[in-house]
Amino acid sequence: MTEAAAGHDTAHPVRHRNRAQRPTTTGLPPTKPTPLLLLLLLLLHVAATRAPHELPAAAALTVALTLPLLWRQRAPRAVFGAVAAAAFVQWLANVQLPSDAALLVALYTVAAHVGGRAALVAGAVVEGGALLACLRWATEGAFLAPFLALTATVVATVALGMNARTARAYLAALEERAARLEQHQDQQARLAVAEERTRIAREMHDIVTHNLSVMVALTDAAVQTQHRSPDRTTTAMLQVSETGRQALTDMRRSLGILRTDEPDAQRHPLPGIAQLDTLADRMRATGLPTRLDILGSHSHVPATAQLTVYRLVQEALTNTLQHTPAGTRADVRIQCSAATLTVDITDNGPHLPGSSTSSAPSGQGIPGMRERSAAYGGTLRAGPLPGGGWNVHTRLHLDGAAPA
Repeated sequence: MTEAAAGHDTAHPVRHRNRAQRPTTTGLPPTKPTPLLLLLLLLLHVAATRAPHELPAAAALTVALTLPLLWRQRAPRAVFGAVAAAAFVQWLANVQLPSDAALLVALYTVAAHVGGRAALVAGAVVEGGALLACLRWATEGAFLAPFLALTATVVATVALGMNARTARAYLAALEERAARLEQHQDQQARLAVAEERTRIAREMHDIVTHNLSVMVALTDAAVQTQHRSPDRTTTAMLQVSETGRQALTDMRRSLGILRTDEPDAQRHPLPGIAQLDTLADRMRATGLPTRLDILGSHSHVPATAQLTVYRLVQEALTNTLQHTPAGTRADVRIQCSAATLTVDITDNGPHLPGSSTSSAPSGQGIPGMRERSAAYGGTLRAGPLPGGGWNVHTRLHLDGAAPA
């Protein structure tokens, strides 16, 4: 083993096979295992330095020490045991070989791929071999220096292997964390897409249902008055045209394709509490008398909350227009405070006996109204009144706090 002490630097640490198949974060090029090349070089060295009668034993021991390294990553313990056994036979045969460096390669592999107690046991075995080698082959009075050199080599090999194992485990943890983060981001992106689709579908429902209902009612009124009152017919058709333009503008805004500098965007701003007067006028034009009461200032209310109030009122009035007979009246009451918005929409339309909220004309609108209200911590109630009629009530919390 004295030649192994001088040649241990030739034993290069072997990287993990999986890491050699792809670029690593260390920036170093992957290294391919070279046991066969090492065996060939060692056999050439034996052939050049050994006497003919020593050549068979030296060559056989070189092969026994080096060839098992081909399987060192698949079975680190077994390979180390085979190499250690060959080294012990070499010591018994009193043959010094440079192929003793294979012990360091096998030891490094155990430390790098198994670690823990196995690495310590393997290190102790190699240290024992170093002691035996120094006892047999050290020159007179020179035992301590080679023994310390071999001990330092063994300790360094174990330390390098354990460090490589720790680094590999750290990189694997980082990769797993990055994969989890990427998966989480993908999930968040899919949720955001789903939420956006739901928002667009809800907006489209509210816009299309309301404006088509208004346009149908105005068109029916125009047909009925075209002979008796042409002026009223003209006014109704102009309102139909304006309602259609409003619907197109709202749809383009909801789909995100309306620029703020376009004339339609300036003509039809984002609906809010201030636009409820126009909404009430439009409902009156369709034949639904609508009373609007706004209590308190709404200047502090965010635009998104105002849009929610507008859509709630719009949907409730649209349901009243569609599902109640002529002569029904609607009352809208909005109460604004610093922290809440209370919305009440009531009509006096006839309610069929024995019907309930579940059988009432909710269509697809009531679930959307509940979702809008829940976004501000509100619980929407929609149902028939004891004395007849229908009521929609909710309270939105502007400070983000839900009711206790």
